[in-house]
Amino acid sequence: MKAAAGYDESDPVNLGNGREVVIKDLVETIARLSEFRGEVRWQTDKPDGQPRRQLDTSRAFEKFGFRASTSLEDGLRKTIEWYEANH
Repeated sequence: MKAAAGYDESDPVNLGNGREVVIKDLVETIARLSEFRGEVRWQTDKPDGQPRRQLDTSRAFEKFGFRASTSLEDGLRKTIEWYEANH
């Protein structure tokens, strides 16, 4: 809401907690929270891609004082619950 109300620039702003996450751990967390019972298959014949991800969230704090107060797991849980209720 702060960004919508007070940020009127064209530069992108990353919203998140700014902590590094390993993609494999992210996939496993989403599978667990969504109670996915299938098989996760990695395309090992493709380039490795990005094994981890970390957002630079400094612009969000500098421009409108945003600092994440929700953990990644809680945010994922809430997103999955919302999706399941509204799908």
